Amino acid sequence: MGRGRQADGVDVPASEMKKWFDSNYHFVVPEFSEETDFKLVFNKALEEFTEAKNIGVTTRPVVLGPVTFLALGKATKDAKAGFRPVSLLPKLLPVYKQLLADLKAAGAESVQIDEPILVLDVAATYEKEFITAYSELAPVSPKLVLATYYGRLDSNLTFVAKLPIAGLHIDLDRAPAQLDQVIAAVKPSNIILSLGVVSGRNIWKSDFQAALKLGQKAVEAIGAERVIIATSSSLLHTPVTLAAEKKLTPEQQDWFSFALEKASEVSTIASVLSGSQDAKVTEALEANKVSIAKRREFERTSDDAVRKRVAAITPEMLERKSPFAVRKEIQVKQLGLPKFPTTTIGSFPQTQEIRTARAKLGKKEITEEEYKTFIKKEIESVVRIQEKIGLDLLVHGEPERNDMVQYFGERLHGFVFTQNGWVQSYGSRYVRPPIIVSDVSRPGPITVEWSSYAQSVTQKPMKGMLTGPVTILNWSFPRADVSREIQCKQLALALRDEVVDLEKAGIKAVQVDEPALREGLPLRKPDWDAYLSWALPSFKIATAGVTDALQTHSHFCYSDFGDIFPSIQALDADVISIEASKSDMKLLSTFKQYGYSNQIGPGVYDIHSPRVPSEQEIKDRIKAMLEFLSPDQLFINPDCGLKTRAWKETEASLINLVNAARWARQTYQ
Repeated sequence: MGRGRQADGVDVPASEMKKWFDSNYHFVVPEFSEETDFKLVFNKALEEFTEAKNIGVTTRPVVLGPVTFLALGKATKDAKAGFRPVSLLPKLLPVYKQLLADLKAAGAESVQIDEPILVLDVAATYEKEFITAYSELAPVSPKLVLATYYGRLDSNLTFVAKLPIAGLHIDLDRAPAQLDQVIAAVKPSNIILSLGVVSGRNIWKSDFQAALKLGQKAVEAIGAERVIIATSSSLLHTPVTLAAEKKLTPEQQDWFSFALEKASEVSTIASVLSGSQDAKVTEALEANKVSIAKRREFERTSDDAVRKRVAAITPEMLERKSPFAVRKEIQVKQLGLPKFPTTTIGSFPQTQEIRTARAKLGKKEITEEEYKTFIKKEIESVVRIQEKIGLDLLVHGEPERNDMVQYFGERLHGFVFTQNGWVQSYGSRYVRPPIIVSDVSRPGPITVEWSSYAQSVTQKPMKGMLTGPVTILNWSFPRADVSREIQCKQLALALRDEVVDLEKAGIKAVQVDEPALREGLPLRKPDWDAYLSWALPSFKIATAGVTDALQTHSHFCYSDFGDIFPSIQALDADVISIEASKSDMKLLSTFKQYGYSNQIGPGVYDIHSPRVPSEQEIKDRIKAMLEFLSPDQLFINPDCGLKTRAWKETEASLINLVNAARWARQTYQ
């Protein structure tokens, strides 16, 4: 499902992937129709519960709730018009009853059942389904602890508090203000309240005093026996342990808390609330006070020049010199691209040789000069391959980059890095997010050397490649003491300088990727405007400092942004590329609806799968795109960067892409 299959006469594309709520974790989107039937083929929760029980540990199993499971799915292509996946609930519930009854029979005392859909506005439309589901599940199940996270319940609390559940978990890291409302709603019942006071989303040490204040409020209102202390969400989004970090300074180590340390924090907070007199608990409480005070002292220091520059941002800095129609005419002459120009999204395969060279440099087994020589050879090789295939707008392939966010963070002031702070992105793919600890600035050019070299070895135009300010912010662990707006604008100014320097160096197109723009959107619609009021200007600050001749590109992947389309228009990028192949190009109707006039490259094939699309398949996609877009608007490109792919499938896919584009030029003259 995640990769697709192309072997033994089978040719099946991969399923669509989406971001899990507003996190950087991905899930494979389940597909449903009226014909869908369910059966339990593997009770993973039971197997793991039994494994733990056999070594003397009784755990609380965790399963995804039935309503969220259906709500996050989508209708198959052959489903009838108007079909809603949630209508399958009566067919799904018997499977959940079997799963939960088996856990109860095995000795599970309680089960955490996750329904994060409850923090979205759309959950209000599922009230009837929630009542039906939990009325049926409760009688056959262990005690059910309903878990919500990443946001607030708001009006959904009205029906949630009446469900036949034993406990309710709420996120007090993201939404501490909901505590009073939740306490009032559950007080008349016997529902136990699980308080997510330790953040499952960041890496900063918890402030015990703030957490205890929330915990004490609940204890005083409903009694200690009805209060559980917990992390705000799963610890999936944090690295495992600080114990593996050997290069952070003692001061930096004292700022942070990873998953295992957060588990200890939960234990300490719960012990204090329980009135523990244990000397170790008292010692941990006092040590936390000292740590938090030291961090607050550090936070008071700032880079005055950076702060002044942010304060001096003017509206004029957000706008290009001329409207798109004027810029386009200039860029057509400057770039000399054909109709249906072909390009890629940036990265090319990161081979074992590239990773080995990077590791050797890190271990000082080769010199900086030897590494640069190796990278230049890789860049020239990638350029020659693109020329041979016949691509029009080239890229340098990014062989020097370890990660699209980490690479920039390592070259900006204000970040620190871990050795082993890996966080799962999807499947076996992990990232090591940088940590923003102070004001951000650019000490010097970051990518100019490599893009300039790539341009020097070809006559074709070269596209510079940068990660945008919103994405760097969202895919890092941000500061907790300064607003995300301030941090994003600091990043935007640093990137603005880089874009200007790339143009000065002779680069004629620059792509500033913002795959996390939609992901960072708050989960509740009333909160959107506040986010967009600084996220969109940050992108424009980064890209608007150049002449009309420079063609600006931006890329969005997994961006279900039909609901914020006017904001995408407002970015005013000359060309945007979007993930479209796995989402059945459903976004394209939005472009037609809003009358999008700039250029666009909807991905014609899925790069997350090793499957090679046929030339005819790409032609069919181009045909479908032209039902919504004019030929003058269309760029032909893959869905995303090619970093995770092997060279064999990469070349085969791009050859088919270029041939399909040539066909389009002949067909739509």
